[in-house]
Amino acid sequence: MLDIRDRRILEELQEDATVAVADLADTVGLSVSACWRRIKALEDHGLIARRVALIDRRRANVGTTVFVGVRTSRHSIEWLEAFRKAIADIPEIVEAYRLTGEIDYLLRLVVPSVEIYDAVYKQLITRLDFTDITSFIS
Repeated sequence: MLDIRDRRILEELQEDATVAVADLADTVGLSVSACWRRIKALEDHGLIARRVALIDRRRANVGTTVFVGVRTSRHSIEWLEAFRKAIADIPEIVEAYRLTGEIDYLLRLVVPSVEIYDAVYKQLITRLDFTDITSFIS
């Protein structure tokens, strides 16, 4: 169970995962060794899954997010494997979810422009058969 210091450590690390342990310890009111032990325990228990760097999407030229709803009439293992392979080969697809309801799969793409999305769309439709594709540009 998390106490107030564990929660504070998590809050601080979410703001800046590169903060020095000594600075973090000072912020949360612990010794450096006690703070380090808590961080390790949070990692060991899976509360800290990984530390990442957040990029400025516009400066990295990937400022457009597109959600793509995919419907298919094929639901075989073979089709699913072909689908997985096809989307794994397209770096602009950063997330994929299998859904229930009218849309079978939801893809999240990050692209620099709508024109690049159009090129990705064309890659998708040439690789696999879909019943319908719906795009939502954010």
